[in-house]
Amino acid sequence: MSELSEREKGVLALERRGWASAGAKERAVREELGLAPVRYYQLLNALLDDPRALAHDPVTVNRLRRVRDARRAER
Repeated sequence: MSELSEREKGVLALERRGWASAGAKERAVREELGLAPVRYYQLLNALLDDPRALAHDPVTVNRLRRVRDARRAER
């Protein structure tokens, strides 16, 4: 199994941080990763299903999976 790319690691690192507002997070996504927010969330969602991401950062991935699953259950 290959290792996560630097961009994938950057996405997970950004998710580990706390954010005062959505605007601050979107600004960091653009400035630090050079991604549009829509692309960022596409990558993040794919990472949540990637076993390499779980191995790299299990706490963050499991937390985000719980959030995603709760949102899906609300629909």
